[in-house]
Amino acid sequence: MGRTVKDLTESSDLKSIPSEYIVPSHADEVEEAQQQVPIIDYNLLTLGSPEQRSKIIDNLRSACLDWGFFMVINHGVPESLINEMMNLCLNFFDLSPEEKSDYVGKHVLNPIRCGTSFNTSVENSYFWRDYLKILVHPDFHAPLKPDGFRETSNEYCKRTREVVKELLKAISESLGLEEDYIEKALETKSGQQILVANLYPPCPQPELAMGMPPHSDHGLLTLLAQNEIGGLQIKHKGKWIAANALPNSFMVNIGDHMEILSNGKYKSILHRVVVNNKATRVTVVTANGPSLDAVVTPASNLVGFENNPPLYQGMKYKEYVELQESNQLDGKSCLDRLRI
Repeated sequence: MGRTVKDLTESSDLKSIPSEYIVPSHADEVEEAQQQVPIIDYNLLTLGSPEQRSKIIDNLRSACLDWGFFMVINHGVPESLINEMMNLCLNFFDLSPEEKSDYVGKHVLNPIRCGTSFNTSVENSYFWRDYLKILVHPDFHAPLKPDGFRETSNEYCKRTREVVKELLKAISESLGLEEDYIEKALETKSGQQILVANLYPPCPQPELAMGMPPHSDHGLLTLLAQNEIGGLQIKHKGKWIAANALPNSFMVNIGDHMEILSNGKYKSILHRVVVNNKATRVTVVTANGPSLDAVVTPASNLVGFENNPPLYQGMKYKEYVELQESNQLDGKSCLDRLRI
């Protein structure tokens, strides 16, 4: 396994970052959000009265239209399970290079992959990030170490899939579709779920480095849990905004395939990760998409009438994932290829 960011930061003489980690200037003005990322109360969505559910669906519609991001609170995933998942991910990054060597995958759809940056084989500049990516659904995979990782990650992924299932029903309704439209059209019962653990160690020159560049996510919905160290920024109305999460919440964002399905009504949003020189940021992400064999096109009920032609051509989800993961991460360049 090649040199990781964690290896770099643990070498005692690191005073400046290696030249390959210097990214082109990204010193855009960042605003502290004057308004909070919209908050969705999952408990009211699933257990509230019909009136409460209807109100939450309206809130969800506004969040998807205006932000492409929202925070989910009262989601029912135990805080202890989230914390255990974070700790086990940290324990994985603490394994020796020899223990991790089995998981240095070459292909983007290898069941378990760990590495650094995003795709070092094609990048001019590396990102200040180490990662572990695991395909966990429809077939579940997990590394053999650390102890307990398999059991905890299996439970964590089941619980987050349940949250996503209910959110997709509500989003389907918010688009004026049947609540099970997305599930049926995109075969989400056998949909791909990827667990991604990200490690962003302290950086001696954070102004020169980037944790992750501006990008959108493939798939339908991405759920992110994080430790108390911030770093996520989202592009909102042309400005970068620091997205600060509430404790024990999931930050959720719209993926490219939700944009395609909604025919551009709900757009995937550019987001990035900045680093700091004081503390390690850890995130646990579940990316949730259609079945790998599903061809994602705009929902038939959302196109065809006057002034609303389909804006995207169809592509098999598996091919889209391979396309994005095999190239440099560059804004929404992958989705742009499908625009009609």
